[in-house]
Parts: sequence; C-alpha cells; structure tokens
Amino acid sequence: MALKSYKPTTPGQRGLVLIDRSELWKGRPVKSLVEGLTKNGGRNNSGRITMRRKGGGAKRLYRIVDFKRNKLDMPAVVERIEYDPNRTAFIALVKYEDGTLNYILAPQRLGIGDSVVASAKADVKPGNAMPFSGMPIGTIIHNIELKQGKGGQIARAAGTYGQFVGRDGGYAQVRLSSGELRLIRQECMATVGAVSNPDNSNQNLGKAGRNRHKGIRPSVRGVVMNPVDHPHGGGEGRTSGGRNPVTPWGKPTKGARTRNKNKPSSKYILRSRHAKKKGR
Repeated sequence: MALKSYKPTTPGQRGLVLIDRSELWKGRPVKSLVEGLTKNGGRNNSGRITMRRKGGGAKRLYRIVDFKRNKLDMPAVVERIEYDPNRTAFIALVKYEDGTLNYILAPQRLGIGDSVVASAKADVKPGNAMPFSGMPIGTIIHNIELKQGKGGQIARAAGTYGQFVGRDGGYAQVRLSSGELRLIRQECMATVGAVSNPDNSNQNLGKAGRNRHKGIRPSVRGVVMNPVDHPHGGGEGRTSGGRNPVTPWGKPTKGARTRNKNKPSSKYILRSRHAKKKGR
C-alpha cells in the first residue's frame, strides 16, 4: 500500500500522511468472526490505572484472527484483504475447501484469489505456514510460535519479519528484525513472508485528535510536573530533571537495562538485540 499525502486545506491536513487503503474491503467484517470489545481505559480489575495514556477512542469490534494455523493440508483461497482497527497489520479473509472462513494476518504480496495452506512441508510462498522442521534455511517468516500449538507470538506487527538462519539440534535459529538471534523449537509453526502494511511507521497523523480516536491520551513530561508527582519534577525555572532518567516510580528508563539476567528464557537468546550497539 502506498502513502497518501494531503493538501493543507485545513490545519489538520497540513503535513497529514496516511496509508492509502483504497484497495481494502469496504464492507463490514464477517459476523461469525467478530466479538464485542470492552474498553478499560488502562485500568485493571480493581479500577487502578496500570497502563498510562490510554482512554477514549472509537468503538471497535474484535476480529478473531487465526494465529495457530492448525487446519493442516487443506488449501484456502484469499477472499479479501481487510483493515483491522485492533492491529497495525492488515488481515486476510480465507475460505477453506470445506467452506470454513478464517481471518489470518495478511503478509506482503498476498492478493485476492491466492491460495494458502498450512502443512508439515509447504511451498515457500507468502501466507503458507509450516513448522521449522519442513522449512528451508534462509526463509523470511512472521507469526512465529514460541510454544508448539500456542499460536504465533513474534513478528505480528506491520512490516515485521524474522529470518530462519540455521538449525541447532532440535532448535531453529531465528534472527528477528530487532537484531536478536534466538532458539525456537523446530516443531513450532511460522508463516512465510513479512507482515503487510510496512509503511505504517511512515504515517503522520497531522493532529492530536487522530491519536485520541485511537484511544491514546496525551503524555505529560515528568520535568514539567511538581516534585510530588514525579522524580524529575520541581526546580526553579526550566530544569532538565537533574538526575538520571527514571519512571514516576524511580525505575531507570530511556535505555537503561532493566531485564532480569536470571530470566528462564535468556538461555534461548544466542545474541542480544543490544549486541550491535557500541560493541556491547
């Protein structure tokens, strides 16, 4: 999809750059594949804000996306590509030979009428899913499982992908777009191709209201608060905080390492995503 820029006929259109979604399906989603979505404004079950800067936004229906791709050896035809308000990527409606409809993440270069299949060993073409055991080395992949049968968890956002770079015993070596190299069991599934909508990061929303429609509230800098509200607050005149950057609760931020070195999943990370920075 291309980017679409606007002439500044109004203040909100000055600098506005959006994704051109003219080729997407313009109707409503399949009713049997959606369910209601309740907003919580970033609050947990006791009503306390656990995620700041959330609230409001347009009402949404949640599209049930098949991340597991466990309908094996049954080809499906792409009926249409749709917009999904709950994610940055586009989704594809596929119809299996037995008449079942499902939504899957739409990869780049997948078009209407294309055939996709999930199998133990499938052709290397966008939208096909298979375990690492049946995949050739060097394949570009997305929607990567971490646990067999759980469904894809890695590389699901717009434009993201990983690369299958090698085998190591019963594990596959996967290089992620962050630069991290990690081990994943070879029985886990992954889908061929990179996720659709790679231009998502190049949008310019043009005005604060567009972010509010997405359910994102303003973020207030700590240095403009009072000392009671933030460790960076207070001081005479304009100050830069006068200390190392921290969260409102005193935890280091802006690049400081906060990962627990004893985390069990650390043994599956062969190369950290930070390794490329300043020779760390």
